[in-house]
Amino acid sequence: MSQDMTPRAVILGSMAILLAVVFVMVFWPYAIQDTNPSEIFRERTHAENAGRAIYIANGCVYCHTQSIRSIDWDQGAERIAQAGDYVADQPILLGSERTGVDLSQEGGEHPDDWHMAHFTNPRYTRPNSIMPRFGFLGKDDISRLTHYVQSLGGKSADHRTARQDFWKAQLTSAYELGPVQNVKWLSDHVPDGWRVIPNPYPTSEAGLARGRKIYQDFCLGCHSPIGDGMGPAQPYLYPPPLNFTILKGREISGGILYYQIMNGITGSAMPYFKRDLESEKIWDVGNFVAVYFINQSDANAEPRGIDAAYEP
Repeated sequence: MSQDMTPRAVILGSMAILLAVVFVMVFWPYAIQDTNPSEIFRERTHAENAGRAIYIANGCVYCHTQSIRSIDWDQGAERIAQAGDYVADQPILLGSERTGVDLSQEGGEHPDDWHMAHFTNPRYTRPNSIMPRFGFLGKDDISRLTHYVQSLGGKSADHRTARQDFWKAQLTSAYELGPVQNVKWLSDHVPDGWRVIPNPYPTSEAGLARGRKIYQDFCLGCHSPIGDGMGPAQPYLYPPPLNFTILKGREISGGILYYQIMNGITGSAMPYFKRDLESEKIWDVGNFVAVYFINQSDANAEPRGIDAAYEP
């Protein structure tokens, strides 16, 4: 027996299919989802919610995700996102594009003053950033936006932010003692083993050229093109970026520079670069700083191990 495909049948059939898809893809997952708060969840403060509204209004979700998956390796990748992280989010700002970094665990990655400089003009802190400037928001709204970003990660973010605040107080005290005591304090907080390691790569024209390029791509926004700490980010940061030229005549090994570039200096605007730069690039930029701003280099000095398989 044949059945005519009347307009009524087509419409009813299409609606049945649509309802089935909506049920399977929307209502059923919603009905069975775990809506219990995760171990890092906490309610946001009024200031953080105000910053979230600014984040939404300025389209930040178009470039930044807030979800780490098991296949990801990115900032925040130590913790895979859970449904319970988002129980209070309306709307949920998971995002789908990573034109910028994932922000799901951004809270406490940097101190507040770094964010103030970054939102004012991202090139101040990341010279190659393609993120638009948000200085037009004004200081108050940038502060609210910073509060929101610092909340991302919930209780884990609170722990990281408290750690930033603790070390910022230590760094500020050391800085205010003057350059000599400040440099000594910074060097004393590098583990013993690193303080005696020389840069293992010999100084070469190619190595210094690589170091210059890395410095331009990552460092000059804070430390300036001449290494005096007076880059465009400097007015927003306290303690200010280190003036490398005050290190002249002091015992600053390649290992000290490597350790501080690799791990950053928590509490200051100096971020870690262990996820941005491979080992040789860190040694190269450290040697560039040593040669051009400190006027000394221990590159390829004793104690040495076995020579690298490829050296000039």
